[in-house]
Amino acid sequence: MSGAHFAFTDRWGGVSAAPYEELNLGGAVGDDPDAVRTNRELAAKTLGLDPALVVWMNQVHGDGVAEVDGPWGERPVPEVDAIVTTRRQLALAVLTADCTPVLLADPVAGVAAAAHAGRPGMVAGVVPAAVEAMVKLGAEPSRIVARTGPAVCGRCYEVPDAMRAEVAAVEPAAYAETSWGTPAVDVTAGVHAQLERLGVHDREQSPVCTRESQDHFSYRRDRTTGRLAGYVWLD
Repeated sequence: MSGAHFAFTDRWGGVSAAPYEELNLGGAVGDDPDAVRTNRELAAKTLGLDPALVVWMNQVHGDGVAEVDGPWGERPVPEVDAIVTTRRQLALAVLTADCTPVLLADPVAGVAAAAHAGRPGMVAGVVPAAVEAMVKLGAEPSRIVARTGPAVCGRCYEVPDAMRAEVAAVEPAAYAETSWGTPAVDVTAGVHAQLERLGVHDREQSPVCTRESQDHFSYRRDRTTGRLAGYVWLD
């Protein structure tokens, strides 16, 4: 899409040691802070971004959205699961290791957003909240381009039957079954169903399941592990 850029990392090309090898971008998982800082600089520069113009969140599995117009600087990083901006060249970043990273952009209106949609956030409606914040800034759902990145798939995200029922009561599209026949949740399917209802039709989904891919971090597979990142920015 002209004017909008989307990128998702894998685990390679960084400096972190096991169990975070190599390109861990999460600063709250126990990794060496210097390694994380170096990894974030490497990832940004690889994408042609200024590392100082990448905005991160303090993700809490909720539905909070913050509007940003620049780096946080000395301000505390807010506890939100979506950020939205109208500032071009400002990259919005979301961290995941099984949850669904959601990148959104309306290049015509000049509005972009990044959201962290785990099971709780998807149920809480973080993605609709992000779209609503974009619309308030001039975006139109029919123009919004949506990209979801590597995440645990419905065939691998086993949950108790009661939890599946609770999730499906909110978002029926998230009802799933594992490849071994037990109850599961498909968060990405739920996110795409929400976007479809909101009128966001230009959507693409990564084929990568983080639990199945050794090239990606997976909390459900490894527990102690790094974090991937998704980035969205506008020219």
